[in-house]
Amino acid sequence: MPAPVSPAGAPRPKFLGHAIILGLLSAIGPFAIDMYLPALPAIGESLRADSNTVQVSIMAYFMALGFGQLFYGPVSDMVGRKPPLYFGITVFAIGSLGCALAPDITTLIAFRFVQGIGACACSAIPRAVVRDLHRGPDAAKLMSLLMLVFSVSPILAPLAGSLVIGVAGWRAIFWVIAASAILGLVLTAMGLKETRPASQRVESSIGGAFRAYGSLLKDRHFLGLVFIGAFGMSGFFVFLANSSFVLINHYGLSPTLYSFAFSINAVSFIGVSQFTSMLGRRYGLRAIVRPAVTIYAVLMVLLFVLFALGFDHLAIMVVLLFIANGALGLVIPTSAVLALEDHGALAGTASALMGTLQFATGSGVIALVGLFVDGSALPMIGGMAACAVTSFTFAFVTLRHASRGGTAHASVKAPAE
Repeated sequence: MPAPVSPAGAPRPKFLGHAIILGLLSAIGPFAIDMYLPALPAIGESLRADSNTVQVSIMAYFMALGFGQLFYGPVSDMVGRKPPLYFGITVFAIGSLGCALAPDITTLIAFRFVQGIGACACSAIPRAVVRDLHRGPDAAKLMSLLMLVFSVSPILAPLAGSLVIGVAGWRAIFWVIAASAILGLVLTAMGLKETRPASQRVESSIGGAFRAYGSLLKDRHFLGLVFIGAFGMSGFFVFLANSSFVLINHYGLSPTLYSFAFSINAVSFIGVSQFTSMLGRRYGLRAIVRPAVTIYAVLMVLLFVLFALGFDHLAIMVVLLFIANGALGLVIPTSAVLALEDHGALAGTASALMGTLQFATGSGVIALVGLFVDGSALPMIGGMAACAVTSFTFAFVTLRHASRGGTAHASVKAPAE
């Protein structure tokens, strides 16, 4: 049924409660990225590692965050959503403590991988819970509200990280991240009910998961929607991996000013994403993606052309990225909802495969862009522009035909809660 609303039209506390809890759980993994971004130069200096080696710690985290979801998704379909969350958050906390105590860059990279293995539970499972509860625009609304709560990470985490660095050094960041894992355990235990009842787990099995993965990998429509979001996210991942070196070393910003410059992109992304439900109900979810991804691609290509012509100005980058990330805020949540729309019976497995493909794509793109890093902003912007164009191409090919039944329309009703 549709999302419960108050007489004034606002979501009831139950709906908002789901958004807050799922948003905070989803933010645990990105928090472990965003909070330590201002510390990357300091980590390199402390552990005697160059910028490319320090960036491997991000790639290791993304790889684990992606491939680990292949495990959590099917398991959450078989045993329910909460047990894998408990396990994953615990592993994440152990990895955080290992990072805090790492004596060298190799150990840090290893424990970042452990962190990622744990964090993927908080990445795949909340999306599956959204699909358990709602469909269509109601799912888009919950996804966008989830992302509003999720926005606490990219907006506040870099600022918090720069403050922690100033007071206690970069290692203290990972102690704070470990504390966030404990908070996640408490929220899962006390505030989240099981949304995958035993009656729905009867036909779930490991063999079934492999068959489901095989079926999904043959579904061109599913893959097209996944890669629209994957390359959109990969562009942002390129910014994550390179922005601290570019803005701090190239443009001379302090870690605190860098945090502000980074955060405004998150403000744009999250702010615009809140319009997905309203636009979806009026025009249909599919109709949102193509114009939004077109705006994103055009702006990123424009930014690349300007910098390639020598207009290397921080103000130009900040303004165009702010607008482009607003458009991206309509692309990612909507494409995710559409990708999962037809796969409710195996939402955990489909969500896991989506996460794996997206983070594997992001890791590969980061590695590729790293080959061209020269200390300037152009390689980073070039990588982001290439991702934007690829996302646009997938959107054009995938969404050029008429809608597939109800997946495109605002009239789709959510299943009963």
